[in-house]
Amino acid sequence: MFKFLAVLKTLLLGAVLATSLQAHAQAQPAIKVVYHLSDGIPQATRAIQNIRNHLAADPTAKIVVVTHGAGIDFLLDGANNSNGQSFAGAIGDLSSKGVGFFVCNNTLVSRNIDASKVAMEAKVVPSGVAEVARLQAREGYVYLRP
Repeated sequence: MFKFLAVLKTLLLGAVLATSLQAHAQAQPAIKVVYHLSDGIPQATRAIQNIRNHLAADPTAKIVVVTHGAGIDFLLDGANNSNGQSFAGAIGDLSSKGVGFFVCNNTLVSRNIDASKVAMEAKVVPSGVAEVARLQAREGYVYLRP
């Protein structure tokens, strides 16, 4: 009987501890991350896989992708990776999981690209670098550059 009570006590203590750890984990704010892209299609391909892995490990992460220069290329109509696969599906999938995409207007203007050519999931911001700085300084985002 004594062994039974000891086992029961251990199980109850374990359940209380597990519940406490789960509550603590849920009480933590989501980690906010800005992925900064400026190097074109190969970097975007790496970033998409990194973001998928990131969300698999931490589905609560709040992720945004800020692009400028050649980094915007994967967010333009008809963009394909080096294997000829369209980025549209990956962008749509990640967007449905809460990932935000931002495109630098300065880049659009300097490259004479109409904003209508940008993927519908993406938002145009005045300056990509200024957006990265704002997210880090004012919003508490962690900076990643794949």
